Amino acid sequence: MADRPNFLLILTDHFRGDCLSRLGHPVAETPHLDSLSRRGVTFTQGYSPCASCIGARRSLFTGQTPYTQGMLGYQDGKPWDYPTNLAGQLARAGYQTANVGKTHFHPKRLHLGFEELTTPEDYTEWLAKQPGMDSGKFGHGVPGNSWMARPSHIPERYMEENWFVDRSFEFLRKRDPTRPFFLTLSFNGPHPPWCPPQAYYDQFINREMPAPIVGDWAEHHAEEAGYPLDVNSWRGRIPDHLNQRARAAYFAYLAYLDAQIGRLIQSMLRGGMLNNTFVVFSADHGEMLGDHNLWRKTYAYEASSRVPFIVCPPNSIDCRRNVECPKPVGLEDIMPTFLAAAGEDIPDTVEGLDMLPLLVDEDAEWRDIYHGEHSPCYAKDNAQHFVTDGQWKFIWNPITGHEELFHLAEDPDECHNLAADPQHADTRAAFYNHMVRELDNRDEGFSDGRSLSTAPYPVWRGANPNDVHLG
Repeated sequence: MADRPNFLLILTDHFRGDCLSRLGHPVAETPHLDSLSRRGVTFTQGYSPCASCIGARRSLFTGQTPYTQGMLGYQDGKPWDYPTNLAGQLARAGYQTANVGKTHFHPKRLHLGFEELTTPEDYTEWLAKQPGMDSGKFGHGVPGNSWMARPSHIPERYMEENWFVDRSFEFLRKRDPTRPFFLTLSFNGPHPPWCPPQAYYDQFINREMPAPIVGDWAEHHAEEAGYPLDVNSWRGRIPDHLNQRARAAYFAYLAYLDAQIGRLIQSMLRGGMLNNTFVVFSADHGEMLGDHNLWRKTYAYEASSRVPFIVCPPNSIDCRRNVECPKPVGLEDIMPTFLAAAGEDIPDTVEGLDMLPLLVDEDAEWRDIYHGEHSPCYAKDNAQHFVTDGQWKFIWNPITGHEELFHLAEDPDECHNLAADPQHADTRAAFYNHMVRELDNRDEGFSDGRSLSTAPYPVWRGANPNDVHLG
């Protein structure tokens, strides 16, 4: 047991895959994550298999695709009935398992293999006992899915992220030293409301922000949204000064999260604990942030489906360090990687892939194409399947049949839909045929093995086909 690595999984929510300063983003400031990335491999094409909180996390903790684990979109209240799961497997192998932060498990306070559980509800109870904090976490008045933004009304030392890191310190101080540990530190941020501490807000609010990117196919999202926008609208164009504020607050929130992650990593480094700890940093999905006149998540576009993905093995594992890898990886690959690193067998239920060979050799055998999906959310025709090899992405809407093809290598912001361009007919056909094979034999009837067909797309596998959840 003494030779087995510890595991630290750091999860965020709504963290875009392009928002690491290591990757050249013009505004994002993530020095602590950049420093962490020197210890391992940064996957530049990391994806969420289902770009909203619940579906993504179900895939992560089961190692399964959305279709297998059952949640094809977003819906609360469905049980997490998974006897084989990441924390449970590590606990059976002798690990001390703890979660600090968001879970989205159901029912609430379900442990799902974690021996210790600290949740946002625990933070809410703690905050209410602090002087002057009777208005609670949402005392600022900004809704939880809004493009509105402002500094937090809560002093930084009382912020939820600070409290989660403090609880993580507490776990590490009090843990059983005779057992390796698996700690998941799961932040709600940068999920809206974008209300970072005042000090971070001040650092960004007067900086020039990159304007929203709007593709030549996306104008209809602004035209159809109407005016005035609901404060929680999933699409539409907002005034420039509100865009500036939303983006400044978002990047300020990222910088604040980076600092809190840095608190933990630097402490573990000083104490020598990081040397034998396998660290993964990622997010359940990204955030459109007004790009293509869209907000929030659930989309196949890079801003929504691509996530940061930093994998740092302990010193005992001989692998590449301080490098970037373009191979497409997904959240379902975390469970088999951790189990393999712990010397445990990977259960037959797991569909994700062990990333350890890629950490050693970029040319190791790997999947050629990654598939993700999301059932209708916000609107009935807002559904998608996508396949990508990191160079190209093909998107198919199973409700309307609409197709999109983007050349990510030349058009990383997905501004030009090439699906109907005769010059790219062969590429479109190749990805279309891959989608046909990917969706063959599924319950919905999207594929007959030769072509794709539109069909109702339920949020939960086995549900009534017309039971869609419009969040």
